[in-house]
Amino acid sequence: MAKRIIISGGGTGGHIFPAIAIANALKTIDPNTEILFVGANGRMEMEKVPAAGYQIVGLDIQGFQRSSLLKNAFLPFKIVGSVLKSLSIIKNFRPHAVVGVGGYASGPLLYAASLKKIPYLLQEQNSYAGVTNKFLGKNAKKVCVAFDGMDRFFEAAKIVKTGNPVRESAVAVEGKRQEAIAFFELDADKKTILIVGGSLGALTLNNSIMAGLDVFKKAGVQIIWQTGKYYYKSIIERFGNQSKKSGIRIYEFLNRMDLAYAAADLIVSRAGAGTIAELCLVQKPVILVPSPNVAEDHQTKNANALVNKEAAVLIADKHAEAELVDQALKVLNDEKLCETLVANIKELGFANSDKVIAEKVLEIAL
Repeated sequence: MAKRIIISGGGTGGHIFPAIAIANALKTIDPNTEILFVGANGRMEMEKVPAAGYQIVGLDIQGFQRSSLLKNAFLPFKIVGSVLKSLSIIKNFRPHAVVGVGGYASGPLLYAASLKKIPYLLQEQNSYAGVTNKFLGKNAKKVCVAFDGMDRFFEAAKIVKTGNPVRESAVAVEGKRQEAIAFFELDADKKTILIVGGSLGALTLNNSIMAGLDVFKKAGVQIIWQTGKYYYKSIIERFGNQSKKSGIRIYEFLNRMDLAYAAADLIVSRAGAGTIAELCLVQKPVILVPSPNVAEDHQTKNANALVNKEAAVLIADKHAEAELVDQALKVLNDEKLCETLVANIKELGFANSDKVIAEKVLEIAL
């Protein structure tokens, strides 16, 4: 009999892309599987999930706002309302299992599932579990993780190390270097650094690269630079005319991430869990500059999980503008270090995480 599965969560691409990957894997295993997403109203999942071909229901829920206590005044009412709506969703859809991928909607939906004795699986993407997931983990049937040492937060018997699902199209880099060089109109004899700060962009990374463009140019290094939507216009207005001649390729968003990865000799990136999962499969030397603006400093903890295994170089956000350019050139020109980084990051990659997680979901289904 075909199963009915609810997948809850979202908020960022780092939650949404894995959620959709798990849904696709469930459909691959059994095309008759019925899938319903539950997200947070006003968040990007309400657009991205329907675009991927799935139905989604929104909850009126938000996270705790550390910047303004006043903004939290209605939060208790929103939580209660979201739990009640989640109970109604579960009653109507009658799921055999529920999956939580993190994000505002996961909490109320999974709590409602526990009240109704519906088995659920938790997908913890980071190396440090947040407060909500630690609470939800107590009643989870399985907890799928990507990093070692997660028995600090969850019962060891429930943990399955699966890695984080990735966009398969983004990590399919094998044999694409020549295509990538042509696509970005690069010089095949020069080394290339890829700068990625996420779809919205990263101010620190952008400021660091802007300050160092002349240094990169003098060193004969090419740059593929994803600025993010918030910063693209001002950067292209400033550097657009001279960028091609200087070996700089500036993009708001990279639609062909596979070719960007394939062209890169070194990657400079934030340290979101989804990004790290991709980098482990791409197997290039990496410098991570964790965002300091995430809950419980998840990105620094994610980055350190790689650094402790000599699989990446870390530069703190507050030091990046002063150190990033020099460090990037130093790593790029240190052949032995690059070989070590590649060999070690290769050991941390998980292929087919989406399929493994989907199988675990079906295992716990009623």
